Amino acid sequence: MNIAAVVIGRNEGDRLIRCIASLQQGVRQVIYVDSGSTDDSVTAARAAGADVVLLDTDVPFTAARARNAGLARALQMTPPPDRIQFVDGDCEVDAGWITRAAAFLEDHPQAAVVCGRRRERFPEASVYHRLTDHEWDTPVGQARACGGDALMRADALQAVGGFNPAMIAGEEPELCVRLRQAGWEIWRIDAEMTLHDVAMTRFSQWWTRTRRGGHAYAEGAALHGAPPERHNVAQTRRALIQGAGVPLVAVLGGLFVHPVFWLVLLAWPAQVVRLRLRGMPWHRAFFLTLSKLPEALGIFSYAMGRLTGRRKKLIEYR
Repeated sequence: MNIAAVVIGRNEGDRLIRCIASLQQGVRQVIYVDSGSTDDSVTAARAAGADVVLLDTDVPFTAARARNAGLARALQMTPPPDRIQFVDGDCEVDAGWITRAAAFLEDHPQAAVVCGRRRERFPEASVYHRLTDHEWDTPVGQARACGGDALMRADALQAVGGFNPAMIAGEEPELCVRLRQAGWEIWRIDAEMTLHDVAMTRFSQWWTRTRRGGHAYAEGAALHGAPPERHNVAQTRRALIQGAGVPLVAVLGGLFVHPVFWLVLLAWPAQVVRLRLRGMPWHRAFFLTLSKLPEALGIFSYAMGRLTGRRKKLIEYR
């Protein structure tokens, strides 16, 4: 198999060592792209046999930029690989994943991307780990998007120009929009793919990560929100209505019109109950409802940055 792996990371420590080790038997070359680590990630990656690419620290870091740098290095190999396994440095690749994914692409010539099941390594470490593990559990079959771990055709990536390096989040779904527009397919198969360590134990981390998600929704909608794609439009609308509209109507109405407007805030607990009655666990119902607040803040952050021309910065939760 002519497959290369591109691993991206920053200060991943032991997670990176596990990641590279999990790829050694399945790919021709592991390329590690480092985004300004201050720990021993670069030294450890070289010791593990990875080809290391150091990103220029004078240019803002993004995961998309790192993946593009890894792709460019892979295409310099002789001969260049025809498949690229992208994986985040905090993940460990399942022993059978590369073989299964490569076979799927071989059998499905219209598929540009195939991904499988990403799981949290420590799902019981915190409620945030359980939430993230469920987030990864997307439906099997033809999909609209993938995440950061996926096996991709190198020629399809080149044809659409790779990842959008300006995006600070949501770069994989945005890439998948362009791939689908070019006639390619995205697939999620029923196979174990990676173990992920979100390392999230504090509410503040969850809030920041969710705010980043709102930023990604807004930027994706700005790029591809027009019909027929309508990329991220529904997610952006829900966040604005539930996360910004509800409190604004309650506060402004309650202060300047009539106190009865404060009852609008009951829409939030009512939504939690509605989701619970539909079978969702209480913790997921609560955090899914609450998530609209930081998502709305992320949307406003993107809008303000676009209005002022302020350069976007990474939103890091750890």
